[in-house]
Amino acid sequence: MDIIAPTIILKMPIMNTDILNALLMQEDELQLHYFNHRTAWELGNLIKLAADKLSAAVAIEIYAFEQVLFSYAMQGTAKDHQEWLRRKRQSVLRFGHSSYYQGQYNASKNRDFEAQPHIDPKEYCAHGGSFPIRVKNSGMVGAVTVSGLPQEMDHQLVIDGLREVIKQQFEMV
Repeated sequence: MDIIAPTIILKMPIMNTDILNALLMQEDELQLHYFNHRTAWELGNLIKLAADKLSAAVAIEIYAFEQVLFSYAMQGTAKDHQEWLRRKRQSVLRFGHSSYYQGQYNASKNRDFEAQPHIDPKEYCAHGGSFPIRVKNSGMVGAVTVSGLPQEMDHQLVIDGLREVIKQQFEMV
């Protein structure tokens, strides 16, 4: 009887540059012409309507200018969703990239974002759903965040909402 030696699999960093580049391109592309309290209201409502169409229970937060400008928790959400919103948002504000990008980037390095010594997992997380709010020629002013669906879908709700607001702003110019 032959004895089969166990296979040792080494984790090699596999960076999917296509995904990372696409996420960085979204951040570059999705910059608003302007942003104010009304824009926050419109963006939040667009995301809420999109979630309704999916029959999804999500929590939504628009944070800018050091305050929450829009917050909505749909029926079926729980207090935990508020914590996810806060932790995702804090990651975007600290690192300047979408929470989905941060998760994908760290996965490409074969490391757990929350396990790094300089990251407090009670304060930060790298799960998709939060995206920087940037104004053209000005920079980041806040973050828009969704929690309640798988991270890819949370991220997509935000992206679709931002695209619609940018389209509306472009039509007004």
